[in-house]
Amino acid sequence: MKPREAPEWQVAEWLNSGGVTLAALRGRTVAALAFQMLCPGCVSHALPQMQRLRSAFPESSLAVVGLHTVFEHHEAQGRREVLSAFLHENRIGFPVGMDSPGDGGVPLTFRAYAMQGTPTLLLVDSQGRLRMQRFGHVDDLALGAAVATLIAEESAIDDLAAAT
Repeated sequence: MKPREAPEWQVAEWLNSGGVTLAALRGRTVAALAFQMLCPGCVSHALPQMQRLRSAFPESSLAVVGLHTVFEHHEAQGRREVLSAFLHENRIGFPVGMDSPGDGGVPLTFRAYAMQGTPTLLLVDSQGRLRMQRFGHVDDLALGAAVATLIAEESAIDDLAAAT
């Protein structure tokens, strides 16, 4: 994937945080997961993987964010209190934004990234460029290597800037 500027998230409300923007996260690598509570792959694989990422890398280098992108079963999934209970029950402590609803039931961030479904993983580098977008399961080792590479790139940029 050729890096391009990552579109800003269009979030209606944040849980586990007062609010997060890509602009505010510049200088750190960002791993964002678009998910739905009723998506089996999200619940069994993708969300636990994001929790492992949160544990494996320091927050100063990697921001982990969830994007609850409801494009089906709106009544069951679209309410804040339901998502809040889900996050509590699954011990998800990283920030989770509720993607803003769009026309025709397709959320705005989901549309801006032309996602195919959930789970969708987004990796954004420290400069705000989208470096990976993957629909479906991503292998733990491959994801860890990709994140470590992006963090190392930022470190190299910092070292170069300090040397000049």
